[in-house]
Amino acid sequence: MKPAFEDMNLQIPAATAEPEDYTGEDGLLYCGKCRTPKEAYFPADKVALFGRDRHPAECDCQRAQRMEREAAEQQRKHRDKVEELKRLGFTDPAMREWTFANDNGRNPQMKTARFYVEHWEDMKAGNIGYLLWGSVGTGKSYLAGCIANALMEQEISVKMTNFAAVLNDLAATFEGRNEYISNLCRYPL
Repeated sequence: MKPAFEDMNLQIPAATAEPEDYTGEDGLLYCGKCRTPKEAYFPADKVALFGRDRHPAECDCQRAQRMEREAAEQQRKHRDKVEELKRLGFTDPAMREWTFANDNGRNPQMKTARFYVEHWEDMKAGNIGYLLWGSVGTGKSYLAGCIANALMEQEISVKMTNFAAVLNDLAATFEGRNEYISNLCRYPL
């Protein structure tokens, strides 16, 4: 009795040859650009299984192109995720510009805000938060916005709001208060 896999007709595609490609001394197809193999031999025990002795392989330039495409896709996904976090996390689109990079350097507490972001995992694990206080116009909201933007860039969800907005939202309707509070509590910060 033959094993079931012997009856399968597995089609292994051949490597695609470009005009500048060539066959090396080992019998494999090589890329004419990077001079690395576009084929590889199957192990001896697999040759009978597939009916061929070689299979396509990525040459160095194909690998570099694939890695570039994958990196671009990862960057696109990251940008989309950050954009979504900022859309949901900020009540005012202007807050998206409140970043460490846009800081004018006049607030001496900015170093403390950077420390918070750099040690976010420890802060979160220790349930450590910052209490910002001061007169109007001293940069409390901007400082909080810098922290929020930096964490969102790390794909951490943040909700930046204030007590007045929360109280207004809660006073607007009796129904859904618990759900509203639960939604606020889902944010790590």
